[in-house]
Amino acid sequence: MDELDAALVAHLQADARLTNRDLAERVGVAPSTALERVRALRSRGVLRGYHAEVDLVALGRSVQALIAVRIRPPARERIEAFRDFATRLPETVAVFVVSGGEDFLIHVAVPDTDALYAFVIDRLTERPEVADVRTSVVYEHLRRPVLEPLGRRTEGTSRTPRGEATARGVEGARERQLRQKGGGG
Repeated sequence: MDELDAALVAHLQADARLTNRDLAERVGVAPSTALERVRALRSRGVLRGYHAEVDLVALGRSVQALIAVRIRPPARERIEAFRDFATRLPETVAVFVVSGGEDFLIHVAVPDTDALYAFVIDRLTERPEVADVRTSVVYEHLRRPVLEPLGRRTEGTSRTPRGEATARGVEGARERQLRQKGGGG
């Protein structure tokens, strides 16, 4: 992924509703170039979809928790069956299959602590393969709105404190484009 791709991804993460024209303007390329690059990012699986971020409290889910679950005896069939079960539960926000002392970390969002208790007791511990459950209530859930590629940081890419790509990060791509079109540089 080059610096132009990284800038496009950063802007789309910050606001997936940007029009192609606005996106192109923000990264300093022609709309046709932005469209071509975004299509390529989708076909490579970098961009997997566009989602609305919802307020869990507005959905009546003001209590969040992370629930560590250990499955016994450990076997692929049991692990996969429990993973599929937990993913389908309406209280579930996310399911992580993990290593270490537990097999799963389940992120849930429920209306209140009574609902959390009922979820753990009635949904999880009733299953015969569940050997242990540890629940941690989430006080605050913060998420970075924009993630940038790691490992191969593109030279010249600059980020604002909010993670937005600045125009400086796409200067090299814009100059290369002009040279390719014979526009100088």
